[in-house]
Amino acid sequence: MSAYALDETDSGILNLLQRDGDLTYKELSGKLRRSKSNIVERIKNLKTEGYIEKSVVLINVQKIRDIFIAFPLVELNNHGQDSIDIFKREMARYPQVMECYHVTGNFDFMLKIVTTDMIAYNDFLRETIATNPLVGKIQSFMVLSQSKRETAYVV
Repeated sequence: MSAYALDETDSGILNLLQRDGDLTYKELSGKLRRSKSNIVERIKNLKTEGYIEKSVVLINVQKIRDIFIAFPLVELNNHGQDSIDIFKREMARYPQVMECYHVTGNFDFMLKIVTTDMIAYNDFLRETIATNPLVGKIQSFMVLSQSKRETAYVV
């Protein structure tokens, strides 16, 4: 746990930057009614303390190429911590696995896998996850359409 405690200004910075990472220090200082030097120092602290991991650009991948999104649920044969840790590490190796969640319920993991099409998804699943000796059962859900995509958390 960090010794740095977020205040209203820090929360404001995080909320604004999540919505628009291109905001300048000057724009942030105007919106939050703080000096530019105060904003610069706070952002530096937020980065140092790990509240801001990195800055990225969100692209519209469908402008570049077609994508296929699936959410497979994965049940492991063994529910011990070693198996869970190994599976997490293995999933982190694959760029097709965009997200990996250890979940409660009838399955152990929910993955978000993005490929170019269903054939590529099937090939990836068959060659990597389905052949993994840790995996007992897989149930996949394919995305038909996306009505909301949000990356910002309310702080």
